[in-house]
Amino acid sequence: MAVRRDQRVVLEVPHLAIGPGVTAVVGANGSGKSTLLHAVAGLLPAAHGTITVFARRPSAARGQVAYVLQTSAVTAHLLVTVDETVALARAAARGPVRRLRADDRKVVRRSMRRLDVDALRRRQLAELSGGQRQRVFVAQGLAQEAEVLLLDEPVAGLDLPSAERIRTVVAEERAAGRTVVIATHDLDEASHADHVVLLAGRVIAAGPPATVLTTEHLRTAYGSSLLALGGDLIALDDGAHHGNHGHGTD
Repeated sequence: MAVRRDQRVVLEVPHLAIGPGVTAVVGANGSGKSTLLHAVAGLLPAAHGTITVFARRPSAARGQVAYVLQTSAVTAHLLVTVDETVALARAAARGPVRRLRADDRKVVRRSMRRLDVDALRRRQLAELSGGQRQRVFVAQGLAQEAEVLLLDEPVAGLDLPSAERIRTVVAEERAAGRTVVIATHDLDEASHADHVVLLAGRVIAAGPPATVLTTEHLRTAYGSSLLALGGDLIALDDGAHHGNHGHGTD
C-alpha cells in the first residue's frame, strides 16, 4: 500500500496489521504518522495496494472508525458549544435532518463525563483552554462508539490533568477490547503501548515495543536526530516542541 500527498508518495506500507489494544505510531516529523491515520480513516486513498478496516474499504467502514485530530488543527473560534460539538458525533450517524434520540443524548453526556467536560457543555469552544478543547474532541470521538479510535498527538502540549484524563480514557478503551491507534512523538509513551509502528516514510519495524524501539531501528528512523544521553535515547524532532525520551535497547 502506498499513499500520496500532492502527487508524491509519502508513505509505503508493504504489509501492516493493527489489532485490538493500543498501537503507538512513532517516527520523525514528516515520517507518515498522520498520513497513516488519514488512510485508515478513509480520508486519503491508497495510490496503489489495499487498505481494509474489518475487511472493508475505509470509506465503507467510517462508522466503525473515530478520528480525533490534534486540537491545534481545529480553529478555536468555532461558534459552537461543547454539547453541540460532541453531539455532532451522533448526528453523523443519524443523518443531518434527523433529531437525536434519548439514547443518543445519553451517549453524548456519558462521553463528556468520561473526559470531565460535562460542566462545560454550554460553553463555546473559543472560551476553552487547549487542554479542555482537546478533551472535548476526544469526547466527540468516544460518542461515535466506534470500534477503532484514532488519536493524532492527543496529549502533546497539554496540561497534566487533561493529559492524564485522556490517558485514562485510552486505558479504558483498551480494557473494553477496542483498537486505539495513537500517533505520537513521545518514545517513552510508545514504550507503554501494546504495539508500536515505527515509520520513516515506510515501516521500519512493527510489533511489541521491546522489539521495535531498539537502538538500531531508532537510528534508522531518526538518523542524526537521535542522540544518546546516558542510558536513554533522545529523538530531536522539529515537529515536537521538546525532545522525546525513549529507553533504547539493542
